[in-house]
Amino acid sequence: LLVFALTYLISKPIRLSYEDAAPTAIIAGSNHFEVAVAVAITVFGLSSGAALATVVGVLTEVPFMLFLVWLCRKTRGFFYQPQLQYADNDAEGVSN
Repeated sequence: LLVFALTYLISKPIRLSYEDAAPTAIIAGSNHFEVAVAVAITVFGLSSGAALATVVGVLTEVPFMLFLVWLCRKTRGFFYQPQLQYADNDAEGVSN
């Protein structure tokens, strides 16, 4: 949560758009549970408590990450929104 919060908050002063800030913060805050499961099984064995604890950790990550996505969507308006540039339709070569 700390890494997510720091990354998400730092994204605002450096003028990242929401489309860049949200995935950056979620990826930065994501723990690499898959690697932890593989290491625990390799080091301690499949029937160890460490392997069980890392598998349960993966299961708790899903609701937590869904909460972070919800939080990002609720705070979308706080971020820099670049002005879109539209082409002028009066340019030569445009036919109706």
